[in-house]
Amino acid sequence: MPVGLFRVCLLVITAIVNHPLFFPKENGTVPENTEEIIQKMKEREESLRLEQLRLEQEIAAQEATQRALEKAAVVVEESKEEKVRWDMWTALSMVIFLLIELWRQDFQEGNWQDIGGEEDDMAILGKAFKGVAFPDKAVLASFYEKRILGTTGDMARMREMVEGFADDLLEALRSVCNRDADMEVEDCMGVGSMYENWRVRKPFVCDLIVPFAPPEPYCFCCQTWCSGDSFPPDEQGYGTIKVCRADEDTTGCICDKTKLGEDMLCLLHSQASSTRPSSEMEDLLCFKNTQYLDADQVMKWFQIAVTKAWNRISHKYEFDLSFSLLDSPGALKIKFKSGKSIAFNLTPVVQYENSDVYFISHFPRSSLAADIPSSTHWFLTFAVYERRFIQLVSKTLPANACHVSCLQILSFLHGKQCSLTGPSGLTNYHLKTVLLHLLQARPSQDWAPEKLEARLQDMLKFLEKCLHEKKLYHFFIGNGKVPAELGFPIIFQRAEPLNLFRPFVLRRDIYRKMVDTFHEMLRNMSALINEYTVHIPLAHTNGIRKE
Repeated sequence: MPVGLFRVCLLVITAIVNHPLFFPKENGTVPENTEEIIQKMKEREESLRLEQLRLEQEIAAQEATQRALEKAAVVVEESKEEKVRWDMWTALSMVIFLLIELWRQDFQEGNWQDIGGEEDDMAILGKAFKGVAFPDKAVLASFYEKRILGTTGDMARMREMVEGFADDLLEALRSVCNRDADMEVEDCMGVGSMYENWRVRKPFVCDLIVPFAPPEPYCFCCQTWCSGDSFPPDEQGYGTIKVCRADEDTTGCICDKTKLGEDMLCLLHSQASSTRPSSEMEDLLCFKNTQYLDADQVMKWFQIAVTKAWNRISHKYEFDLSFSLLDSPGALKIKFKSGKSIAFNLTPVVQYENSDVYFISHFPRSSLAADIPSSTHWFLTFAVYERRFIQLVSKTLPANACHVSCLQILSFLHGKQCSLTGPSGLTNYHLKTVLLHLLQARPSQDWAPEKLEARLQDMLKFLEKCLHEKKLYHFFIGNGKVPAELGFPIIFQRAEPLNLFRPFVLRRDIYRKMVDTFHEMLRNMSALINEYTVHIPLAHTNGIRKE
């Protein structure tokens, strides 16, 4: 207890002693310092309040940004879902539209095919053969021996005579031409059915192509539809030939492709070198005011040159030579005094680079290149490679293989049918293209002579399929399986396949005529063959069928 009272008293005394009122002089600055401290505390409080407001604003801004981002993400997600739904509906609409269009085209084609109550023969592959009496092996063998072999024995002698005369004529042509100004003519080459040994219809006509080149110092710069430049779809299979100087940059300067102003000059070419007199280019058979070779000008020059050459050597021969067809400038006819005649075609061509592909000015007696875009567009012919391919494949086939026989029979039937119902868009070149595809597709043993009937049916069915699909692709263009032994240019192997039936897709009248002619040929096949077949006893025919 006493200790507790002592502690209380000591605390009271200490408080009284330390009270500021007891020492006013020593502690005179205390009130002033307190006000400063209070003022500083207020300022600090105010700054803390402002900092708090700033932080609250930043937090609110961040929250607003986060909400905006979340809202944008939701909008994007909704737009993606809406776009997917829209794309799905668009694709579905396009599919429905295409199906309706295909159905409409098939319906329209079916209408004209069903006229007269006929069944749609093109609906199923091979259906066109339903009810067709196809000749058997004995009838086909007899027909081939009598009609085909009996009329093609003179082809070799005719080829030899025409080639000898053509060589003499071209030699005379070189002598009458100005070697410094006129085109240089090379030796001719035989192409086509007469040189592939499958032509059957008379009159026999030899097709000869004559490569030519410009005089020095000029050269030909060839450009095809598959060489990089854009060609319209209707110009596929064509190319242009530019006449250039040998020392000229074949790629050309931009001044050749752009119309410069009158006050602008090309720094690479002077005015004298960039322009050539139009008469000079016309002398080089170019189209007016261009450097592009004109097929019409070439044919006019060639006709005049051939006429001059014949006048020089006509005294050596006991026959007359004349141009036989107005629409085929290279069509020539030899007329003997006995009244007999021999026709052949001599067509100028331009070699494509160092290959055996040639630019041809026109196709004699053919609608293959009937709609040429212009006279500066030249069609490409692969006839030399086609002949080489047939020769190459023939070496691997059995003896007396039936591949040429199939083409001869089919060509004969088609020619007879066209003589009855009129010409159609289908040509012998289409038939040969079918054979080339089958030669590559089928093994060698399938072309044995005893399989003539089967292979002939294959060709007809393949042709039917192509007519149904409106697609018959060129054998060489876009074909990566061409034998390397041929040395075929790789640029054409890598090109897009060329559909030979493309011109008939939009021309329904010609397409209908083709299909009608094909069906008529099938129906008349037995009658046409029996007309030229020796009568075969029924027992002999049955015996062959049993084998």
